[in-house]
Amino acid sequence: MRSFAWFLALMVTLSCSAPLLAAQDEPKAEFIAEKMAAKLVRGITNMATSIVELPKQSYLTVRDRGDVGYVVGPLKGVIMTVYRAFIGATETAFFLVPQPGYYDPMIDPDYVWKGWEETRKEPLKAGDTNGSATEPDKGVTGQ
Repeated sequence: MRSFAWFLALMVTLSCSAPLLAAQDEPKAEFIAEKMAAKLVRGITNMATSIVELPKQSYLTVRDRGDVGYVVGPLKGVIMTVYRAFIGATETAFFLVPQPGYYDPMIDPDYVWKGWEETRKEPLKAGDTNGSATEPDKGVTGQ
């Protein structure tokens, strides 16, 4: 009987404190509406500006990979154009759903006009391991 009394007291305590703890984690309605609107605008913007990925990827690939970028860059641009348009359509259709994360962008960078920085995560040119694209000095050997 004594264990039942302890169990009953524990259950009453937990049932009374659970709503108080749950109410602390919920964000305000204005914050949720703002994040939903940002996701909707980001999705529409990515659908509308996805075509900019074609020249962007062409330029970045030529800059980072050299002459091979003239072939690889446009192909990469077409793929990224389709990908950004698809992600934009997905974010537009599901802007009410707080996924992934908490209304976080589904693509990085979140807009096409971001990501033109000088440093890239990819290796620069084929065979270049230290990041410097220097040509051999032809005047030293006399050839």
